[in-house]
Amino acid sequence: MSEMKLITFVGMPGAGKSVCVDHVVAKGHPSVYFGGITIDEVKHRGLDVNEANEKMVREDIRAKEGPAAYAKRIITKIEDLQKQGHEVVVVDGLYSWTEYKAFKERFGDDAVIIAVTAPRKVRHERLANRPVRPLTEEEVTSREYAEIENLEKGGPIANADYTLVNDQSQESLLANVDTILQQLGI
Repeated sequence: MSEMKLITFVGMPGAGKSVCVDHVVAKGHPSVYFGGITIDEVKHRGLDVNEANEKMVREDIRAKEGPAAYAKRIITKIEDLQKQGHEVVVVDGLYSWTEYKAFKERFGDDAVIIAVTAPRKVRHERLANRPVRPLTEEEVTSREYAEIENLEKGGPIANADYTLVNDQSQESLLANVDTILQQLGI
């Protein structure tokens, strides 16, 4: 199999990960979405897609399959894309320290971690105003606390290969993504 780069975006809800992912995908690269595992499982269980059910499912999957459950599921999807000949795969939303370690163990430096950060107030405003699955202040705070306390989400953000601060324009953010891609030869 050919070498592959994983452009892996991490960050808190509302930081701008999806904007970055969409930008790189628009360049012709496939993506895998950690959150999609949760949404698919919520629907599979016949539950409404909402913050409470998503949290319950996220925690249930990890309780039953272990803290690296999401990484294992995503690695399988990535390996399938690699077998199809893709040299770059965009990874949306690696969450936990355990997942980070599983990625680095499996892919080493080919798993490039890019943290997208933004001030809390900015993130909360974005989440309240997003067209799909908007969150109330209470919902976003609950999600943040759960992701930090239960998933150790801070580790991948703190240990990222690159950090982008998304507190200016979307154009500025995407120009910074393009700079990183150029540095990586993508």
